[in-house]
Amino acid sequence: MAHQSEASAYGLEQGLRDKRRKASRIKRLLRGLVRSKTGAVGAFIVLVVCLVALLAPVLATHNPAELDPLLRLKPPMWMEGGSSAHLLGTDNLGRDIFSRIVYGSQVSLIVGLGAVLVSGAIGAVLGLVSGFYGKWLDALIMRVADSFLAIPTILLMLVVLAVVGPGLTTLIFVIGVTNWVAYARVVRGEVLSIKERDFVKAARAVGAKDGRILFRHILPNVVSSFIVISGMNVGTTIIMEASLSFLGLGIKPPDVSWGGMLSDGRQYIATSWWVATFPGIAITATVLGVIFLGDWLRDVLDPRMKTKD
Repeated sequence: MAHQSEASAYGLEQGLRDKRRKASRIKRLLRGLVRSKTGAVGAFIVLVVCLVALLAPVLATHNPAELDPLLRLKPPMWMEGGSSAHLLGTDNLGRDIFSRIVYGSQVSLIVGLGAVLVSGAIGAVLGLVSGFYGKWLDALIMRVADSFLAIPTILLMLVVLAVVGPGLTTLIFVIGVTNWVAYARVVRGEVLSIKERDFVKAARAVGAKDGRILFRHILPNVVSSFIVISGMNVGTTIIMEASLSFLGLGIKPPDVSWGGMLSDGRQYIATSWWVATFPGIAITATVLGVIFLGDWLRDVLDPRMKTKD
């Protein structure tokens, strides 16, 4: 009984020590984020966009799909002819631009995060398998990756969307399936290095199966690189979604997309600049925030690429 109580006390103490270590690590990360100028700015922008997307029904002053031809092309509230009822003015169909930007943030985040999850999952699995087993399987996966790189990504997405048809789910799937190559190549390179280390050889020596070695010993050591690539690719994915919606092959009405808003306002840029300018600012600010935050994550998680603010 004494031995059991001692073991239980030791286990409890070890658990508390692990919790304190994790809490200390989180505090160091937060302090580092506050000290980093670009990281702090990026985190603030991303946090604001996420809050706007979550609170869209509360923040929006109008139904984003509500048409009112009598109020078409009203200027922002601070300009002559503007109204406080429409903070950023209205578009060519009388829809409130502020409300449409607020709801457009939901689509950008859903597509950005969803497509990155799809492409990351595909690329991570193929990269793990390719780097771990090598030989003909590695050659096959890398040749497939080369074939994807040989075709311009935007052209491939245009062709697929033109055949399948636009839509939110389709857009996430198409962007995800066409952007897995970067993940696969980086993960493969990490695996080629890690599988030669002593702890992997020791796991093989004690009879560990391939699946256990891959997911218990190798995968945790490539997570940091995976997070860095994912963070940087969210911004690229948001731009892709906006580009496809701008061309009419992305998000379709009544759903709201910042790229679609740009497309609606391009012919009025000389006379009603606000129709295209404000969604363009939203895209630029969001992508910059993601890039700044991703740059900070790269510095934290990849010591080989340290930069100074």
